[in-house]
Order: sequence, then structure tokens, then C-alpha cells
Amino acid sequence: MGSATKLAFSVFLISCCSGAILGRSDSQKCVHYSPSSSSSSSSSSVLTCPVDKDKTDKRLHCFATWRNVSGKVRVVQQGCWLDDLNCYNRSECVEKKDSPEVFFCCCEGSLCNHRFSYSPESRQQQIPTTNKPVVPTPPVFPTLMYSLVPVMAVSAILLLFFWMYRHHKLAYPPVLVPTQDPGTLPPSPVLGQKPLQLLQLKARGRFGCVWKAQLLCEHVAVKVFPMQDKQSWQNELQIFGLNGMKHENLLRFIGAERRDLELWIITEYHEKGSLSDHLKSNLLSWSELCTISQTLSRGLAHLHQDRGGKPAVAHRDFKSKNVLLKSDLTACIADFGLALKFEAGTSPGDTHGQVGTRRYMAPEVLEGAINFQRDSFLRIDMYAVGLVLWELVSRCKAADGPLDEYMLPFEEEVGQHPSLEDMQDMVVHKKLRPTLRESWQKHPGLSALCETMEELWDPDAEARLSAGCVEERLLQIQRQAVGTATQEVGTVVTMVTNVDFPPKESSL
Repeated sequence: MGSATKLAFSVFLISCCSGAILGRSDSQKCVHYSPSSSSSSSSSSVLTCPVDKDKTDKRLHCFATWRNVSGKVRVVQQGCWLDDLNCYNRSECVEKKDSPEVFFCCCEGSLCNHRFSYSPESRQQQIPTTNKPVVPTPPVFPTLMYSLVPVMAVSAILLLFFWMYRHHKLAYPPVLVPTQDPGTLPPSPVLGQKPLQLLQLKARGRFGCVWKAQLLCEHVAVKVFPMQDKQSWQNELQIFGLNGMKHENLLRFIGAERRDLELWIITEYHEKGSLSDHLKSNLLSWSELCTISQTLSRGLAHLHQDRGGKPAVAHRDFKSKNVLLKSDLTACIADFGLALKFEAGTSPGDTHGQVGTRRYMAPEVLEGAINFQRDSFLRIDMYAVGLVLWELVSRCKAADGPLDEYMLPFEEEVGQHPSLEDMQDMVVHKKLRPTLRESWQKHPGLSALCETMEELWDPDAEARLSAGCVEERLLQIQRQAVGTATQEVGTVVTMVTNVDFPPKESSL
């Protein structure tokens, strides 16, 4: 056999090995089962998994989830699964974890999830969970072990495995496995062993990114912290774990996990996103402005309170980006990575005063002249509330005249990325605040809101309103605006009814 023939034969062997390892095809069929809400019974079907032509390096799998209810198998869901390193080269759908609450398995090959079983690693024999026994399939690689593969082919296989590892090492596993981290709260039992699938990256921030994800049949938000921001993750987890943090205007906490080199916090998901994003593409009516402003002030008032076993908490990074909107436009406050709790008889601890977003920093924060007491930190939050109210009013169509494009506070003066020196010059030295337009003064409600804003961003921190006072003020403003509008309508009607009409002339 000539050298050219040997070379061609070696290349052929390499391609065969690579194809066997990848185990990938252009299409994948899986048994699909999903419980139906319209009837008590549901039927399974065969589903062809969609292939994304732009991501040819992704692999397709099948999966199954089920429960053991009093010795009977109850299928939760079956279908297609995205590219997952844990499913590679698995021809059978077998759950190997010990006593999970929800059983989960995945595999490769058409209709491989038709049969699924439970075989914990601590046992020697497999426990079938269906009336159809799982037939073992012959191993994939014995022929490779006994073949006369040259050294170059072996090297190619090792390189291929290395490339696959590098390509998928940052992929997110589909099942939450609780892990203990010394010094932190234990993982939430609500999440243990339930499959969680990351769907879409929604936002990036200073301490990580936020994903839209699916936990069984519910959409949730997953905030992912890198390991170097562990302190922020622990702080937010500690704030969520305080007594009294369950409130309709505070983001609902679901659970937390440590995952490889990342730290996760799972919370309720709100499709409308942040207040800042909503204002970019939407105008507000007077009633919508009242709903948002009242609920965000109510949430902050609850956060600042220290009753019923709940300590007072200062947010320290309050801004429109950290206020989320529910489907009914009520607000809930999020992102407690910089929050600070104040318990009776204890000091706030080792903390740095000059934190938060520069644009929303109060004058005393910009100057570095903070009195490290509870009320001082709460008043810093209230300064930021005044700026958020300005953002709301700037996008309200209740005022006469045209509305400009959405802008952040001070964006017109210092741009989108101001430095600390820019904000010190603007807020501390020149004592400037966002512009209050003349047209706002003509609307009774907006005019009262302008007075509230001026009290909130007062340079004297002790003169600022509290969150509870702002909540009561906003309710009063809304009632007065409605009453003024009713009086104006009544006045017009009275004027019309009091007009002396001339007598009708005869047509004769």
C-alpha cells in the first residue's frame, strides 16, 4: 500500500471517528408530551425538533420529566432539549440522581425518550419506570478500541474533545442541583431538582446579567453574578432573606444557586421590564403616572420601615432602571446588591458611602460628606426618588404642548456617561437640578408634583420628604387633580345652562 493510499485511509478513519463522536444529525425526532389544561388526559405525539441553520454546531436532544406518585409514574413533560454537554452520547434516557423530587433525563437519537428509567448510581440494578423495559444497546466505541488507528487519528480525536470542552464549558446545565456555600443561606427547596432553561438575555449591569428563563411551566428571571462579585450576590441574598421582605411592590424572590464559576438569583419575571425601558417607547396618561409613582413610593416606604421584626433597609442604588413594571403598571423595586440594613443597637458596619449610579447620587454622596446614620442613607434614596418622578412627568401627556424624547436626569447637560467630577460640578457646585417645564405648571397635578420633586432634591438632606410622606402626598395630589377637573366641568355646564337664549321667531 503506497504512502498516498495510507494517508487517504487515515483521513477516512478520522472523519468516521469524528462523526461517531459528534453523533449529530440534521434532524431529531422526540416523543412530545405536555399536560393539557383543557382536559384531564393528554396524549403524546412525535415532534421534529427545529434546527437553527445559523448554529450548526449545536446538538439536539430529547428529554423526559416525571414524578413518582404513590408508586405510579406520572409524566410531567417530554420533548426536545437544547444543546447540553450532559446529554452527549447518551442513547438511553436514564435518571441517575438519588431520590429527586422531579425525575429528569435526556438522551440523543430519534425517539430515545420514548422509554425512560431511573437508575441511581448507588444501586447496581436499574429500576424501570415504564411498562416497556429498556433494552441495552451495543456500545458505540468498541470498534475504535480494537482498530489500528494511527497516532495522528488519536491526536485528532483528542483535539476534537478539547474543542468541544472549550466550546461548551460556559453552557448552563438544565437542572438545578442545590449546593451548600459556607457563610450563605442554603438553596431554596422550591428549586431542588427542577429543570431550569435559560431562554433570552434581557439586560447587562454592573454586577452581572439578567436572563429570562423557564422553570417547568413558569417564566422566571435569573440574575447571574460572576464569582468576583460574590459579595454583591451574598448581600442581595441576605436582604431577600430578611423578615417582612414579601411585599407586592418589592421583587418576589424564588431561590438562589451556586453554579460552577457563577452565582444565580432566581426571581419573579415581569415582561414589561424596567421603568426606564418602558418610558423610552411609551407615553403616560395622568392615571398611569399616578399608579406608577404611588406604587414605587409605597414599595420604598415599606423597605425603609423597621416594624414587625423587619429592619429598615436603604436601597442605595434607586433609579428607574431598578424599578420593574408589572402587567397592570404597578411598580416593584429590584436590585438589592448595594442595599444596607439597619438593625436596632447595631452599626451599619464596614461600608463605603460613595456607591450607586453617579447620575442619581445625592449632593452629600458626591461630596463624600455622609453622616453614617440610618436616616442619612434613607434621605439619599429620597433624593433619587425626586429624579425618577421627574422622568415620569417628562413622559406624561397630560401637560399641554409637545413631548420630547425620553432622557435621563441631567442627560441634556452631562450626556449619557457622566464622570464623578461632572456630577459634582453640576449638582454640588452649581446646585443645578433637572429643568421643570412651564407647561407642567398649568396642570394642577403636575404642578403639585413639581413642588414635591423640589422638596425631594433639596440640598439640605434633613429637609427632604420621607417615602411614607411622598406616598400620602401623591394620593392627595391625585384626589385634588380629579376634584379640580370635576369642578371645571361643572363650571362649564353651569355657564352653558345660564345663557339667555333669544326667543324663537315665528315663521309666519
